[in-house]
Amino acid sequence: MTQASPGFQDFGLPLFSKAPVAQAGAPEKPVAARQPSYLRDHRKRLRDRFMAGGAQAMPDYELLEMLLFRAIPRQDVKPLARELIDLFGDLAGVISAPEARLRKVSGIGDAVLVELKLADACAQRMARARIINRPAISSWAALLDYCHTAMSHKETEEFRVLFLDRKNTLIADEVQGSGTVDHVPVYPREIMRRALELNATALILVHNHPSGDPTPSQADIAMTEQVKRAAECLSITLHDHLVIGKSCEISFRATGLI
Repeated sequence: MTQASPGFQDFGLPLFSKAPVAQAGAPEKPVAARQPSYLRDHRKRLRDRFMAGGAQAMPDYELLEMLLFRAIPRQDVKPLARELIDLFGDLAGVISAPEARLRKVSGIGDAVLVELKLADACAQRMARARIINRPAISSWAALLDYCHTAMSHKETEEFRVLFLDRKNTLIADEVQGSGTVDHVPVYPREIMRRALELNATALILVHNHPSGDPTPSQADIAMTEQVKRAAECLSITLHDHLVIGKSCEISFRATGLI
């Protein structure tokens, strides 16, 4: 007599499993559905408060939490947001912080870095849009806002030149050099060469002081005088030199240094 081959029931397994079988190509459950309920509720409250009252209704760490939602979908990001604010001072300091320093913080990976740097890029792009191809002198407040957005939280000195046409319209904004925490090399000849390439007739120099104190150094004053003399030889006007600190700036023109 031929012995029957063993079936599933011979091994204590049901003939038909009651567990649902995932179909090929079936969509994955939404991330929100897999989040713990307390986390969903907390994130919804933050979103609702933001939509109702805007950024003014929320402290920096809560806005930062919302930036981190997509990068870290299934964890409470409040502790990380508070740690980042403590380390870098405020929201602007976090999103503009160097990648190397951010990566030293536990919990910061590629996904978080993308969200932070995307926010930084959007902030700078929006601020720049308010001044580019517009008269710089009549848009002075917007120009100062842009300079602070772009430079005030940098940890090393950066030197940039705003090139203007004969109507004082901003035609280019270019970084001419980056340096250390207290020095950046500046080459008047290169500035003049670029001004001639752009057919610029006026300049505004801008650099930051990572210390937060915008008081010009003697080196700043001497360099500005060199650029001014070189510009005068080419009939190019030096309107101003702005030194950007953490929360304020100093204008060479306003303080009589030009």
